[in-house]
Amino acid sequence: MMPHKKNVLVLCTGNSCRSQLLHGYLTQLLAADAATVYSAGIETHGLNPRAVQVMREDGVDISHHTSNHVAEYAAVPFDYVITVCDHANEVCPVFPSTARKLHHNFPDPAKATGTESEILTQFRQVRDQVKAYARNFVRQEFAVGA
Repeated sequence: MMPHKKNVLVLCTGNSCRSQLLHGYLTQLLAADAATVYSAGIETHGLNPRAVQVMREDGVDISHHTSNHVAEYAAVPFDYVITVCDHANEVCPVFPSTARKLHHNFPDPAKATGTESEILTQFRQVRDQVKAYARNFVRQEFAVGA
């Protein structure tokens, strides 16, 4: 018998950076038959080009991702809802009680200031934090040595 395929939602404010980074890493780390990963925002801000760039640098292509509103997934029975910013955690819509809710507040790289090089450095730092979180999540929840 096939184990239940899990549905994972990564939720952020604008679904442009942090949730997209985690969506990319979870999709890379989890086998397609283990989970379907979604990302959404309580608003939609479009996919941040710097997020696409720093993920590409680490071998993960998220250029095909879209910025989605959480309401689009209202009918999906999520097993996990991971909020990646305090704002989304505070205003997170109510999901069925079966969803396990996890939260980790990552800094918002979209708010980075300075030269282009300094901004990209901040994006890379957040990317690396998100990657470590993704590996830990997959190891703990899916028993996959990421």
